[in-house]
Amino acid sequence: MTYYGGEQLANAFRTVRKNTLAIAKDLPEDQYSFRAAPETRTVSQLLIHIAVSSAWQQELHSERVPSLEGYDFAGRFMKDKAEEQVPRTKAQIIDLLQRTGETFACFLDALSESALSEMVSMPARQPPKSRFEMILSVKEHEMHHRGQLMLIERQLDIMPHLTREREARFARTALQPTQT
Repeated sequence: MTYYGGEQLANAFRTVRKNTLAIAKDLPEDQYSFRAAPETRTVSQLLIHIAVSSAWQQELHSERVPSLEGYDFAGRFMKDKAEEQVPRTKAQIIDLLQRTGETFACFLDALSESALSEMVSMPARQPPKSRFEMILSVKEHEMHHRGQLMLIERQLDIMPHLTREREARFARTALQPTQT
């Protein structure tokens, strides 16, 4: 028996996506074209990238593909890159993040322990990985990009929501009388 299965993956992913959505909502739409450095994604492209990047893992694990040997990573990368280039409004991007996030979370929620423990062969003599490890990387990937978005917020003089919430908690605690 494991202590971290499909339900826990789904709950953790929903939390991560909720925080990504908070950033997407905090950033003004006129800053969605902001690019932190040359040759990097704009805010809009980064948010779309986050929204669409879980699809290949969902397809892979829904079909219970046993091996990534011969998988068309370049083709998948180009498909996702093309999605990032489609112009969308802030509202459309937020909707996309909400829809793809909930779709992926529902997929995770339905995964059995036996499915998560299955091993998937990797290309180029890499060691195999469990479906659990591969699926966990989706959350890690989003958190990586969310860190970039939080730095972008700082560059745009926006205090990230998690920092605002922490400071509010500290302020409330400081106002409470000390018990003796």
